[in-house]
Amino acid sequence: MIDIGANLTHESFKKDIEDVIKSAVDAGVTAMIVTGSNEQCSRDAFTLTQEFPDYLYSTVGIHPHHADEYTGETEDLILELIKHKKVVAIGETGLDYFRDISPRPAQIFSFEQHIKLAIETQSPMFLHQRDSHPDFYPILKEHRDNLENVVVHCFTDNKHALFDYLDLDCHIGITGWICDERRGLHLRELVKNIPSSRLMIETDSPYLIPRDLKLKTRRNEPQHLPHIAKV
Repeated sequence: MIDIGANLTHESFKKDIEDVIKSAVDAGVTAMIVTGSNEQCSRDAFTLTQEFPDYLYSTVGIHPHHADEYTGETEDLILELIKHKKVVAIGETGLDYFRDISPRPAQIFSFEQHIKLAIETQSPMFLHQRDSHPDFYPILKEHRDNLENVVVHCFTDNKHALFDYLDLDCHIGITGWICDERRGLHLRELVKNIPSSRLMIETDSPYLIPRDLKLKTRRNEPQHLPHIAKV
């Protein structure tokens, strides 16, 4: 069982990362992909893969929240890290219009640059889309034939968006959002439409803790992945 998206470089894991990984492995998680969300985070994620080579892989990229930080040095970093076998995808990249932390033109530029590099290196992509399907989908569709595998991670959108991504032969990442009795009920129905060959699961740790676990801590961990799979 693979956690395709875990933010293990987060500050909350600094003191007990070894215990967190052990708990995940004991729970049946065989591998975890550490998400790169900006330049430093991508470097740190790669470093973790060197410290725990039996269980960790990573991605390299700039989250849409940090899109206005994208520079030529970012491109150099992506091209440098993606050469390593432990770095398995370019991302997290995409569009996030829910908060608009980075200006939308900057997000679109960054997304398109990541796509260019993924095509150039023939690397898989780890994508983020929130409240941005009308812009996100046409960009992805334009380039999809030239891309390798693509996963739209942390999917929380509607049936229309889901089928658009499935028609593009994308993988779909499902998180603990599906465990939320307030917001995630629609996902429990939608997930039935995802072929098993296209379904992926992730914790997005330390975020999106499964609400139905009623845990005292607010920190999500990869050890909760089997619960998400069960739901």
